[in-house]
Amino acid sequence: MTSLWLDPAPAIPTDGPDSPRSFDEIVVGGGLTGLVTAVLLARAGRRVGVLEAREVGAVTTGNTTAKLSVLQGAHLQTVLHRTDGRVLRGYVEANLAGQRWLADYLQANGLPVQVRDAVSFASTPDGRSTVEREFEVAREAGLPVTFGEASDLPFATFGAVRLAGQLQLDPMDALAALAAELRSLGGVVRTGVRMTGVRVGRPVRVRTTAGEFACERLVLATGIPTLDRGLYFGKLRANRSYAAAYRTDAPLPTGMYLSVDAPTRSIRTAPDPDLDAPNPELLLVGGYGHEVGREPSPAGRAAALDRWAHEVWPDAVQTHRWSAQDYETPHGVPFVGWLPRGRGRVHLATGYDKWGMTNAVQCGLTLAGDLLGGLPDWARTLRHRVTLPRAIGVGIGINAAVAKHYAVGWARAMTRDLPAAAPREGEGSVGRARGAGDGRGWFERMPRPTAVSTVDGVTCRVSGICSHLGAIVTWNDAEHTWDCPAHASRFAADGRLLEGPAKRGLARRPA
Repeated sequence: MTSLWLDPAPAIPTDGPDSPRSFDEIVVGGGLTGLVTAVLLARAGRRVGVLEAREVGAVTTGNTTAKLSVLQGAHLQTVLHRTDGRVLRGYVEANLAGQRWLADYLQANGLPVQVRDAVSFASTPDGRSTVEREFEVAREAGLPVTFGEASDLPFATFGAVRLAGQLQLDPMDALAALAAELRSLGGVVRTGVRMTGVRVGRPVRVRTTAGEFACERLVLATGIPTLDRGLYFGKLRANRSYAAAYRTDAPLPTGMYLSVDAPTRSIRTAPDPDLDAPNPELLLVGGYGHEVGREPSPAGRAAALDRWAHEVWPDAVQTHRWSAQDYETPHGVPFVGWLPRGRGRVHLATGYDKWGMTNAVQCGLTLAGDLLGGLPDWARTLRHRVTLPRAIGVGIGINAAVAKHYAVGWARAMTRDLPAAAPREGEGSVGRARGAGDGRGWFERMPRPTAVSTVDGVTCRVSGICSHLGAIVTWNDAEHTWDCPAHASRFAADGRLLEGPAKRGLARRPA
């Protein structure tokens, strides 16, 4: 599964192992949040290093639908419901600031961007009240929205709220420009370097798979913080959603659309990289999300999205398909600022709930304000929000679900023997396996939860226990990965760590 933006991804020059290891600030994460923060710091004369575990944009930013919009489905009413009007207005101001900053940056660098109307629509009669409420809330927050119908969609809708002048882009263009500017200012970008631990002192010592780095202050700009201090893994709900690009000769919608009822469906267009294609634009369809590690068949969700796209555009030919992971906070507003128990020298940003284009930039502006001084007024408003009972209830629900999946996962893993035969191609299962350890003692010979899968003709056996906090992983048949239903760490079929709060992969088990 490769996104339209990553195939082919632009060649983004980075730095090698002979580059400096001591900085004023180190930013962990080479996505939009990390690079915006790093550029703002470097412009102020700071010595900045960016450490990315994989490649620039390899995780969230490179797998987004890349809509730079302040109208966000039905999210504004979620923020208002879980906070108050003051926080809602601060959230809108923050997203407008992020949108303006990135739009100006793209224009200044001559990068393509398309101006579109953002439209939140109801696909069922029951969804109309949600659209009407979003219209009221958006207007209350000061947005110039209009109410009507999504008449240019080739299927029936039941009301729509529209905000003109929103943007869509190729996110990898933005990352390439940001990385180039950072390096021109003396910053360093290292890829293939995963952070494994931190010792907070003067300086902050950052342990990685490429040795130790040092800095005065550390910024965690990963999807979810990879340091457990602060317990953010227990404050966030992780979701995966799916997207696909299609070529079609049918007339294409002219805006960026998102349904407010289930299943969520996102619709937009993008320039076709094949200049010889008869239609200059591709159709992008996304949605059908689920909580990470808790869906029996993610492939079924991706297939349902594809079936729906062909029902509406029968001649559509899929060119790309991909998925992304997003994190939701209990109150609907990102966490950004100081990490608890970080002595004021460790900072973080997380919890964009599928709206990372605007929120990533506003969080970068907030982090730069923290580190350099001059925090925006809207950032102060968001920081001093009160956690209301509704948000507390959401947080309790998040952790109750985690406890359930710990219990269910372990019960199933320890009462189900692994089959003797290898799984069929593309399949995986978890069960108990005797002698799963490498030693000869009685403990090593005890049954252990073991995960076995077959991908591209290769059968792999790994520990079925997530290396983060010990939940039992589940098989993702859409992406051929092992996903943790507790805190959303994800691993390749051979156990390699892909993303999430875990710091190491799944241990290999002997055949």
